[in-house]
Amino acid sequence: MTILRQALHAAMLAVLVLCGSALRADPAAEVIRTWYRLALELVRHTPTYSPPVASRSFAYLGVTAYEVVASGVPDRPSLAGQLNGLTALTARDAHARYDEAAVMQVALATVVRSLFANTGPSGQRAMAAMTARLDARVAESRDPAVLAASRAYGATLAADILAWAVTDGGAVIDNMGFAHVYVPGTAPGAWQPTSLIVQQQAPLLPAWGQNRPFAMPLGSACPVPPPPDYSEDPASAFYAQAAEVHATTTALTDDQMRVARFWADDPMLSPTPPGHWVAIALAQLAGENADAGRSATVLARLGIAVADGFIGCWHEKYRYDLLRPVTYIRRLIDPTWVPLLITPPFPEYPSGHSTQSGAAAEVLSAAFGARPFTDTTHVDDGMPGRDFTDFRAAASEAAMSRLYGGIHFRAAIEQGLLQGRCIAAHALRLRMGDN
Repeated sequence: MTILRQALHAAMLAVLVLCGSALRADPAAEVIRTWYRLALELVRHTPTYSPPVASRSFAYLGVTAYEVVASGVPDRPSLAGQLNGLTALTARDAHARYDEAAVMQVALATVVRSLFANTGPSGQRAMAAMTARLDARVAESRDPAVLAASRAYGATLAADILAWAVTDGGAVIDNMGFAHVYVPGTAPGAWQPTSLIVQQQAPLLPAWGQNRPFAMPLGSACPVPPPPDYSEDPASAFYAQAAEVHATTTALTDDQMRVARFWADDPMLSPTPPGHWVAIALAQLAGENADAGRSATVLARLGIAVADGFIGCWHEKYRYDLLRPVTYIRRLIDPTWVPLLITPPFPEYPSGHSTQSGAAAEVLSAAFGARPFTDTTHVDDGMPGRDFTDFRAAASEAAMSRLYGGIHFRAAIEQGLLQGRCIAAHALRLRMGDN
């Protein structure tokens, strides 16, 4: 059994154990958390799942879970008519009876299988096994007519969501997300490839910023101001930023190295940055034994904010097309410099980690308050948890981790956090009958 298969098998078994021999007091809430746990593992093992792609999937999972809940609660508003392009969804039959866990199970199983259709054989087996296990659990002691109506409605609702999703511009990831043809910028300070991999001579997902957002009106809705003017003058603000990165990374403390690695969240090695924040939210929801309505609302709003965060950030990245610290520092300061982390293959400004973390922190602060918490996302990866006074403190550390890793200048970090807060405001204005 390969390492990939071992990891997925172990993760699936762990998730199934969490289900227990029977679903808990709120079976629909347990179905939500169970599928999310598996999705976090699938993100690790699906090759096209770069952070923007992962954020998109978490948004659609959250919207699906939320709409299942909203469809069964008369006074809970649908997101149809609030999210871009989402028109009226199929309503429940007023004369039929439904089981909420059964509706949730079919809807989420269908959407997960679609979103991760290109995962490998081990992931396919994991999804099939999870579907069979949860199908059996939600069917226990259920009236057959209620079960049939519930499954049919869950499938219909999922089909509505997926038909909407396929039109957003991000449904098809070709060539692992790298453009087949890319004309590099010629302006001083324009991004240059930082990898020797042939495929990465073009940057990742250059059109992602043109995708249809969820809650914000356009990818350009939360612009960032220009970075410091590019200059190679040692007395310039731009040079000072690069000198800061160089000085910091050549004298990293042990804790700064831990911070950089804790928040690295590299594709194929982690649930990616958006998955990291989803894991934080799941832990908070589990800690308060949240019901399905509460769980779906938090996860949907978080997914929407983070997905819009990547669209907004990518819009600005390709507008400014700024080179990375490794390019500038090796050219002008230290030709032998090696950053702690591998530089991602796309423009520098603003920082994606910062934008999506700023957005996530605002949503979680609104949902849970300014509570202290321990982030245990990477405990199973051998990294101890990290303690934070609140979600905004965690976002600030996640953002600064990119300077410690040698990946971003300070302006990208600071402006990314501000951009994330702007983007989160759109998600927080959604009417969701928060409970």
